[in-house]
Amino acid sequence: NLMYSELNFLWEAWLGVFTNNEPEAVVNKSQRKGLPEYQALMEAAFLEFYRLLKPGGWMTVEFHNSKNAVWNAIQEAILRAGFMLADVRTLDKQQGTFKQVTSTAAVKQDLIISAYKPAGAFEQRFLAAQGSVEGAWAFIRQHLEHLAMPTLAAGGMLTFIGERAPYLLYDRMVAYHIQRGLSVPLSAPEFYAGLNERFAEREGMIFTFPQAAEFDKLRILAERVEQLPLFITDEKSAIQWLRRALDPAQGGGPRTYSDLANDFKKELHKLSYEALPELRDLLDANFLQDAAGRWYLPDPSKASDLYALREKSLLREFALYTKGKRRLKTFRLEAVRAGFRRAWQDRDYKTIVNVADRLPPRVFEDDPQLMMYADNARLRLDAQPRQERLL
Repeated sequence: NLMYSELNFLWEAWLGVFTNNEPEAVVNKSQRKGLPEYQALMEAAFLEFYRLLKPGGWMTVEFHNSKNAVWNAIQEAILRAGFMLADVRTLDKQQGTFKQVTSTAAVKQDLIISAYKPAGAFEQRFLAAQGSVEGAWAFIRQHLEHLAMPTLAAGGMLTFIGERAPYLLYDRMVAYHIQRGLSVPLSAPEFYAGLNERFAEREGMIFTFPQAAEFDKLRILAERVEQLPLFITDEKSAIQWLRRALDPAQGGGPRTYSDLANDFKKELHKLSYEALPELRDLLDANFLQDAAGRWYLPDPSKASDLYALREKSLLREFALYTKGKRRLKTFRLEAVRAGFRRAWQDRDYKTIVNVADRLPPRVFEDDPQLMMYADNARLRLDAQPRQERLL
């Protein structure tokens, strides 16, 4: 890659005046800038945009890179600056760059990221509520109002807005609390049950009731709804894939183990460090089986019981990771997420930092949520008085 600050190097050498490239946000060995330095520089830029924008204002970022770790760094920098992600979609510029045209490994389209600065009045009310349940639902309501609505594309296809997926709404709610140093007031089953009570679900997307009425009108005109591909890389994505396969609202339905097994294997692209449970264990822990041997989605009341049992199992496994000092090579990501989540609730920042220091660096490049927990735990730990940390 050619860095912008280096393009005029020969000309500047002749003039004897050089560009100051210290604040240039790049990944460059010669400048001694890796991914952490790149993320910090991007965060500084986004913080300035956040300062200049009025509350409720929007920022659009055009992003192009073939590495998932760089995308996660950009996303984390945007969130740490205080913005909320509202939409991510591809931009087809018709004409590719030289690298896009000549390289088979290059990404052919750019990503367009839309993010907004939360309204000042809402931010004040939210912080005053100190991480209450009502504050969490108020955040979801105002966030849904900022998200794009599905549109009718060519061929009568209705676009799917990924940010409206229940699991992403939960992730955004968690991130909003943690970035502001607050406890998360809702567990995952409480959140998903509350979504069904307070909002409307259509085709795997969540809407406010007025938005759902608009969507219903558009759905009549559409022939089909876009289905985004979902690859299985870890336990979390495996559960999402199974939920989609078994959910009648998303084109699935009750299925036997043998029906699921072949399709599951086709979509499996496991991360090297992920200790992924067997398919049967995933089904036992998250779904129910009928008399005909078919697996199906549990209703919200039973889902809460299943989640509580699974959470206990994950926390027991996380307790094993807190012992010892050697680097962890293989582990269950869901156990680490559950452990970090519980430690954050208990304000046990030291445990988060200790386990984070034993995880491979690539984990944080692949999982922005774990990076968020670890970074914020370090900030809180550094802010504690020394005497308190020694207790």
